[in-house]
Amino acid sequence: TSCQSTAVKLPIIGEREVTERVENGITIIDTIYPKIPAFEFLNQDSMLITDKDFEHKIYVANFFFTHCPSICPTMQRNLLKAYDQYKGDDRISFLSHSIDFKYDQPHVLKAYASKLGVDDDQWQFVAGSKADIYGIAEKYLVYTKEDSTVAGGYDHSGYLVLIDQDKHIRGAYDGTNDDEVQKLLTDINILLNEYKK
Repeated sequence: TSCQSTAVKLPIIGEREVTERVENGITIIDTIYPKIPAFEFLNQDSMLITDKDFEHKIYVANFFFTHCPSICPTMQRNLLKAYDQYKGDDRISFLSHSIDFKYDQPHVLKAYASKLGVDDDQWQFVAGSKADIYGIAEKYLVYTKEDSTVAGGYDHSGYLVLIDQDKHIRGAYDGTNDDEVQKLLTDINILLNEYKK
């Protein structure tokens, strides 16, 4: 439970665009915030998952790969804390994108999710083409790269990215840092309160 004031709001992250339009002789200035675009990927159950599956929800997204020898195990264990805390709460979902487009097929993701302790569809593990996954990583402001010189063959940042119901980025947290993960949990509550009717 949280005693956060409903006046507390998280910022919207990303470059905003300011536009002007004239209506009835009056100049109106609009601020357009970047949004996560439409997407579709195959999940751990070989089902097509799209942005529509996250309508009217907030969600936490990240990028990983199942045989990652560096930051992924810590990042996924930390994201599991948030999943466990909000398990069964249909206002929030979790979305992990594999950046290993060669190996991480749905059955591999399914085994990984099961081993992690994820047993429902509140946390989706998805795979797609290199262009689609790496392209959407840019929209989440997450660095991803195929790199044969690093352990595991892929380089990426370990951010857990908090997305609101309007597909705006509201926070990014180092998934390997306990303090940052605690901040994510706090900010999830702030964001949920923002959408209370």
